[in-house]
Amino acid sequence: MSLLVDLFLTAKPIIGVVHLLPLPTSPRWAGSLDAVMARAEQEATALATGGVDALIVENYYDAPFVPGRVDPAVVAAMSLVVKRIIHLVPVPVGVNVLRNDAHAALAVAACTGAQFIRVNILTGTMATDQGIIQGEAHSVLRYRRELGAETRIFADVLVKHASPLGAGDLFQACRDTVERGLADGIIVSGVATGSPPRREDLVTARAAVPDVPILIGSGADPANAGDLLGLADGVIVASALKRFGKPEQPIDPHRTRQFVDAVHLAADGVGKSPLLELEEVESLF
Repeated sequence: MSLLVDLFLTAKPIIGVVHLLPLPTSPRWAGSLDAVMARAEQEATALATGGVDALIVENYYDAPFVPGRVDPAVVAAMSLVVKRIIHLVPVPVGVNVLRNDAHAALAVAACTGAQFIRVNILTGTMATDQGIIQGEAHSVLRYRRELGAETRIFADVLVKHASPLGAGDLFQACRDTVERGLADGIIVSGVATGSPPRREDLVTARAAVPDVPILIGSGADPANAGDLLGLADGVIVASALKRFGKPEQPIDPHRTRQFVDAVHLAADGVGKSPLLELEEVESLF
């Protein structure tokens, strides 16, 4: 995929996640942005040293998340952290503002030089633990144009920790996200954090948007990386790189290197190519 090569300098990017400590106005905010910055620097350095191809910064510890626009203090804090990380590591950096503030993510990216964002719900309507969240692709894409930004948008399709209002047709959801929502790439996840996507879901996504980058959004680990990367084009990974594999723990450089090595083996031919999945695709239709 030329987009992935242009953005990440590889056709099979590994995107490590920097989980920020609680930010201002969140329930667990501890009152020190210096502490948030220090932990983010440690995580980013560990990920880059471990060999990931890119980072994405997200306000993971701000749960329970705001379903719509986040407080301006969150945007300000994330901008400071993202700018620092961009200066610290030699890999592309992205932004995800949870639960679904794509406008804030675009603003942070445009002001800091981050190159991509993740949007949990770009199109459609999902029932989530934050309530009903409706995609705002019409506004998000216009805002990107208004900012004059070249920020790439990777959008989840039928995102984890949520259920679609309606039939939940993955094939059509992928098509709509790309053709009507204008996402630059899609993300396919399991049902929850740490849960891998089903193989049949990846096959369906590939059939729906054969020329669009597909990223794994959750549940990848060294044991399943080869199989998953045979059906997708890259991976966003967090839990598998943490100490003991626990999301609340810091990044473990040794686990990061193990994961990177497993993905590189898959990219060298251990995993099957998406082009070899034609029989699986045809069997679904």
